[in-house]
Amino acid sequence: MSIPDYQAFMYPFLELLEDGKEHTLQEAYVSLAEYFNLSDEDKEKTIPSGTQLVYHNRIGWARTYLKKAGLLHTVKRAVFIITNRGREVLQDPIITKLTNNDLLKYKEFQNFQGGKNKDEELTSVSHNSEDLTPQEQLEDSYKIIQKQMGDELIERIRESSPEFFERLVVDLLVGMGYGGSIQDAGKAIGRSGDEGIDGVIKQDVLGLDMIYVQAKRWRNVVGRPEIQKFAGSLEGQRAYRGIFITTSDFTKEAKEYVNRIEKKIILINGDDLAHYMIEYNIGVSKVTQYTLKKIDLDYFDE
Repeated sequence: MSIPDYQAFMYPFLELLEDGKEHTLQEAYVSLAEYFNLSDEDKEKTIPSGTQLVYHNRIGWARTYLKKAGLLHTVKRAVFIITNRGREVLQDPIITKLTNNDLLKYKEFQNFQGGKNKDEELTSVSHNSEDLTPQEQLEDSYKIIQKQMGDELIERIRESSPEFFERLVVDLLVGMGYGGSIQDAGKAIGRSGDEGIDGVIKQDVLGLDMIYVQAKRWRNVVGRPEIQKFAGSLEGQRAYRGIFITTSDFTKEAKEYVNRIEKKIILINGDDLAHYMIEYNIGVSKVTQYTLKKIDLDYFDE
């Protein structure tokens, strides 16, 4: 038989975890290949870039979507266990398969899909299949991949050591053009002892101005009181500009506060942090690259 799409893998993947024990991604590859009676030829097919086996890729995405819906939990890298929500799905006699539309009843999955509810997704799926051009479909897929990678980056940061978090922030700021050299920024930034780091770095290589940096490896949102304390710290550090980074998010009041004060403070939440890491190649590496080209009409102009 042909290799099923990633949605077809979701329900049997969840069934694999039904015993409540930890299972690895490698186990899923073997078990699901047997479940769908994949031939040796099927198991040798690769995606167009040649970087991964097709059925591995689809099982991996099935895993990702189940995780985003809260049906399984990642214990550690490539090791998973079913959640109570996942058990409820398997115990429902009506449910025998899962699709994206089924997962959209969960708020976490809606957020992963950009805030769509189930009715909007049904409309979108119909629209995609009939109206989207290949380029639009490619761009939509790219956004989903970037979102999934960004979420995984933040989870890995939260699980990392304080020393690693410090190095990451230094690497990112230097990659963005701040702090002078890695050595300069590394000397200026240190751990604060409260799951965060702080320091004062150069705005440019010459150090014509200084920027106060604070970064919190938090899960809880950062409120206005924290930002007010940060703004007060700028005075003591003789800095007029600040960057506050968090792996979570900022409250509405915190965002409004920085827009009203004289000092310039940039707020970088978890989504922004992941975006900048991807853009400046911090903690990520290129797997493949697709270049869209168009006909050069000038070339054919005689």
